[in-house]
Amino acid sequence: METFLIRALQLIMSLAFLVIIHEGGHFLFAKLFKVRVTKFYLFFDPWFSLFKWKPKNSETEYGIGWVPLGGYVQIAGMVDETQNSEDLNHPVEPWEFRAKPAWQRLLIMVGGVVVNFVAALFIYSMLMFTWGDSYISVPELKNGMKFSQQAKDMGFRDGDILLRTNETEFDVYGADMLRAIADAETVTVLRHGQEVTVSIPEEFGLLNMNQGGVPFVDILIPPVVDSVVAETPAAQAGLQKGDKFLAFNGRPVNSYNEFTECVAALRAKSDSITLPEKVEALRNVDFIVARAAGGQDTLTIQLTPDFKLGFTADKGYEPTHLTYSFWESFPAGTAYGMNVLKGYVDDLKYVFTKEGAATLGGFGTIGSIFPATWDWYLFWKMTAFLSIILAFMNILPIPALDGGHVLFLLYEIIARRKPSDKFMERAQMVGMILLFGLMIFANFNDIVRFLF
Repeated sequence: METFLIRALQLIMSLAFLVIIHEGGHFLFAKLFKVRVTKFYLFFDPWFSLFKWKPKNSETEYGIGWVPLGGYVQIAGMVDETQNSEDLNHPVEPWEFRAKPAWQRLLIMVGGVVVNFVAALFIYSMLMFTWGDSYISVPELKNGMKFSQQAKDMGFRDGDILLRTNETEFDVYGADMLRAIADAETVTVLRHGQEVTVSIPEEFGLLNMNQGGVPFVDILIPPVVDSVVAETPAAQAGLQKGDKFLAFNGRPVNSYNEFTECVAALRAKSDSITLPEKVEALRNVDFIVARAAGGQDTLTIQLTPDFKLGFTADKGYEPTHLTYSFWESFPAGTAYGMNVLKGYVDDLKYVFTKEGAATLGGFGTIGSIFPATWDWYLFWKMTAFLSIILAFMNILPIPALDGGHVLFLLYEIIARRKPSDKFMERAQMVGMILLFGLMIFANFNDIVRFLF
């Protein structure tokens, strides 16, 4: 329950921040061109609002609605989700949206997208300035990598070091490497000092890369103790730096990855057991350990109630950490943000497949990307990611989104005539139906995943 509340709070804070700055972008350009904004709301307020306030001598009412699906600014003289063509059956006023030239209306409509995009790059830059950036160099992974059974069926082997695809050299371990593998025809690995080429099936893609929740490829970490936490089962059992695990309840373990898989399997098994004494017995684990000082020991150790032993493994590599001055952080943050956007746009091709549609998620999926414990670095990193998504999705040429309005404005600029208010109203309604349908489908997917 605590984990749910922490994630929910982060989700609400992040989305509220993004909605406010997005609508603030529209508001800023509207005020710049002397267009009247009658309402500025966080969340929607059909029938009533939770809070509203109108400053003295201001034409704008500020408020918080009760339907947490976004927010809006109501711009005078504009057909949108808050007004239809019937609301505009009066002479055009000079302070109305429809009275302004097309280029000004265009800037008002893209204002929210621009602010979201700039905010994302600014957040990434400040993350670089405050925390720096870390990456793992693929050539330095001397222990190689751990592959899923799916990858092994293709020809990969534990210990292989990924070198390149038929198009791309591997320099940094991360999401870009996985995308490259998914799009590749062949992948070259270093195996026992020799280069080996593995063919990738044509039907393989990013969406079916992690079958059963098992990572397609992970960094191979030896099952060797690096440090022991005081007053834990590992400390009480006398484990020392350099000790190596050979077996877990009779199952040979050749990596720390396999060790964690064994622990996860025990934890999952305990979830289906209701008797406390059986869960306690499940926590008693038999280990075979090769001692750093020589010899082997067979140990029976009881894991903690949350199935922890109390040691860290010797990873065998060190991440490269980069630090940036205030001014250096801006090009670094911008480059990082642009790479995030490129990856997101590349991945959109999967949405239009059957498998991609099944992976769509709503608020539950979005909330799950936030960490289970409060972490300001990850909070702002996820907020920047969502800001880029919000900017990109909003500029798509779909009625009811900013991009739909931009499309009609570009038509007006090129054709030198406006679409009728009635047409705009109908297009807006079609767009709203499509968006609400997509939202219902995405959140239905979340419910199905939760129940089954």
